[in-house]
Amino acid sequence: MGNLCTCFSPKTPVKTKKPTKRLQGNPQTAPNSSNRWTRIRSTRKDNHDELIHEQALAAAILFRQHQQQNGSASGSFPFDRSVSLRYPNGSGSKKTQLPRSSSSRARSLTHPLLQPHQLVNQDIKLDDLETNHFVLVHGGGFGAWCWYKTIALLEEGGFKVTAVDLTGSGIHSFDTNGITSLSQYVKPLTDFLDKLADGEKTILVGHDFGGACISYAMELFPYKISKAIFVAAAMLTNGQSTLDMFSQKVAGSSDLMQQAQVFVYANGNNNPPTAINLDKSILRDLLFNQSPGKDVALASVSIRPIPFAPVLEKLSLSDLKYGTVRRFYIETPEDNAIPITLQESMINSSPPEKVFRLKGADHSPFFSKPQALHKLLVEISKI
Repeated sequence: MGNLCTCFSPKTPVKTKKPTKRLQGNPQTAPNSSNRWTRIRSTRKDNHDELIHEQALAAAILFRQHQQQNGSASGSFPFDRSVSLRYPNGSGSKKTQLPRSSSSRARSLTHPLLQPHQLVNQDIKLDDLETNHFVLVHGGGFGAWCWYKTIALLEEGGFKVTAVDLTGSGIHSFDTNGITSLSQYVKPLTDFLDKLADGEKTILVGHDFGGACISYAMELFPYKISKAIFVAAAMLTNGQSTLDMFSQKVAGSSDLMQQAQVFVYANGNNNPPTAINLDKSILRDLLFNQSPGKDVALASVSIRPIPFAPVLEKLSLSDLKYGTVRRFYIETPEDNAIPITLQESMINSSPPEKVFRLKGADHSPFFSKPQALHKLLVEISKI
């Protein structure tokens, strides 16, 4: 509104008759007397507020006249920049209203662009849930940092959230090349679950290679896990490794993953690789093809090598332990790292309780679709 007032207000001050009216109570005072100027100065503050109000009304009238002359608010008007965001279908009932840009005022946690109650049923009672504690497990090369939007949204809704850095990931100082087993890689997660009080349960969320990691933890601590949510993740069967899953030749799958992999041979070229680096020139197309540029920039300086030994290790999963935990899968249809065809192949091989599809999400939905992902996590917690 402030910008509209500035643009529509006259370039030179308009003389109003209001100060003269205020002087009518003293007709004996000369028009040019000093008393007149004193009175005008004393009322200038009040007149300023009234002038602003008049200018605002004038701006609104001119704006409406412009719309009527052009037949509709078609978007050609230079100030109507946010209508396509707020009213994508061009609702007629909104045409005569002044557009309000979301960027014209500072956002805060108490007034985000989309508030949690707009996404999630307000009637949710955390005390009625089996658990309100989410444990977020990142994928290969990522760290706890990748969940920063999800953490903020969940905590804003009253949930308890723990995001772990697996061994050699995020800010964990261990050298990735020294990781020789899946148990070593997952140790920060299993240590956390082991220290939970008896009877305390969590909802495990695994992304990418983190799916194999939460599966390993489900086999060890099924009684401490209420639900397991696989987000564009490796959901393996008994005796299968993550490498086995990625090696599947599924129709329509992308070769970007193979192109992006750069093997590290810390123990010499005659020995197996110790880690996998990802070519940063392909990173955006592989992992973040629908994500904001600032998140891609964060990832490009934060991603670390993926330990190779855990990717080779075959999982031992039993029906009596792993099989007793309720599983849910969130598909990412715009995924170039684990294509949707490969996701569906894993789902068909080991069907979870329910499958959700996150429309428009790339391999990193915590960046590309954070609010929609948040909504699904909360919905699953209520099932």
